Amino acid sequence: MITIKEITKITTEQAELVELFQEVVASGAAMNFLHPMSEETAIEYWNGVLSKHVRLFVALLEDEIVGTVQLQMSDKENAPHRAEIAKLMTHPKAQRKGVARAILNYVLKIAEEENRTLLLLDTEKDGPANALYQSEGFVLYGEIPAYSQDPFGVFKDGNCYYKYSPQISQ
Repeated sequence: MITIKEITKITTEQAELVELFQEVVASGAAMNFLHPMSEETAIEYWNGVLSKHVRLFVALLEDEIVGTVQLQMSDKENAPHRAEIAKLMTHPKAQRKGVARAILNYVLKIAEEENRTLLLLDTEKDGPANALYQSEGFVLYGEIPAYSQDPFGVFKDGNCYYKYSPQISQ
């Protein structure tokens, strides 16, 4: 059974988060880092994630962290309704087990509770996450050529999505 929990301080979870990130990058996921990802790079990344505008959630399978997602709330005065879904990742050994969908659905509920009516995200154009995002109501609004490099230095096009839910309070 997949369990989702929020991490408010990275302490005991750091080693698992580092290993997860390294494995996801090594598997070819475009996560803004190149392969091989050093332990120091991963630690530095995780140490800088949490802030008053970023909430971090992890997916657990048999008490092991197998996925993460961030809800990055806009800090703009004119955009309190907006947030970005970022770094949705699933450990390669846990893929195709519903982890990504479970953690995405969880963070969508949190966004609703936070009155975030406009959600944005980006992903690799030809990546497997596109089907998930579209199935959860995200709308493709743009494609960007050579948006980023994959972990092996190959430029990849990007897709940008939004999900707008004005029926939540504004």
